[in-house]
Amino acid sequence: MLPPSRCFSLILLGLLALLLEIGIPARLNAATPAGKKAPASVPQAKHVVLFVLEGFSHDSLKGAAMPVLKKLIKEGSVTWTAGGVEPALRLPTMASLITGMPVEKHGITWNSFEFSRGYPRPPSLFDYLDLSGGRDSAIFFMEESLYQLAKPTPYTDYQLCGALRPECGPQKLVAYIQQYFQKATSGHGYGHAVLALPHLLVVHLPEAGRAGVTHGWNSKEYREALQTVDASMQSVLDLFKHHKLLDRTTVLVTTLSGKGTDPGAETPPVDAPVVPWIVSGAGIKRGQTIHQPVSIIDTGATVMRILKLETHTEWDSKVVEEIFQTTAKAKRTVPRAKKR
Repeated sequence: MLPPSRCFSLILLGLLALLLEIGIPARLNAATPAGKKAPASVPQAKHVVLFVLEGFSHDSLKGAAMPVLKKLIKEGSVTWTAGGVEPALRLPTMASLITGMPVEKHGITWNSFEFSRGYPRPPSLFDYLDLSGGRDSAIFFMEESLYQLAKPTPYTDYQLCGALRPECGPQKLVAYIQQYFQKATSGHGYGHAVLALPHLLVVHLPEAGRAGVTHGWNSKEYREALQTVDASMQSVLDLFKHHKLLDRTTVLVTTLSGKGTDPGAETPPVDAPVVPWIVSGAGIKRGQTIHQPVSIIDTGATVMRILKLETHTEWDSKVVEEIFQTTAKAKRTVPRAKKR
């Protein structure tokens, strides 16, 4: 006869073997039933492209071929009635977009570059990206007044090609961006701090608004300018595709002015502005109409949310949570006890 201690050890080993054979597989099968796939994870965006247009609204799509923008709308989330800011002018509106504040808080009410006024005091979206682990930004403006916002920061690169230079158009801006990508991926970085492709790329494309103001909003020139803007967006996205980054990129499109308004005017329009706000790509719901109230000011906080970063700030920008995909949770089933 075995001693009691030896019998007890054998009983414990038997129970352990039974658990390994029956209990653990039962739990695994309960979490992921046989024949069913685990829920797909939501793709994580590593890059954001922010296209800022002018002179564009929902009505603009009726008269111009814009396949790139239409695809972004079809495959993303959109509202055509995002709130703008007052005064609805180019420089104050862009300042609100990048600072996440209304005009009365950031204080930029004028609409032309004035060197003596300096840069905006409130922190910008680019500052928050810098503070969140040194995330790089690259900004390409096509208007001299926006020099007012080009505050030097270690991880932000600004390039500007404005209307005062006749050769400056969307094609020239795209060429600048292509050169930027070439240098940023050369292994030596771009400049002294930007050592890789930017996490946030801001592309200002005001061509359609300029054509509408100059030639009329129902003119052939306006329709052609819309097509040029659309083609420029495609050229930028092709760069991300070439570097195999497109499936990890989120694209956001908004505008500083709608069809029929001039953001470069000395006097702003009387009516409160509404603008399109479109988000598509990694982590974003497809075919979604946004129902919650949206402001152009919310762009900054939403970009931070796309990149899974926090700001810890009291700015007015709010995340538009409705646009984000969520991973469906697998239903857990408990195996029924066998009848004896």
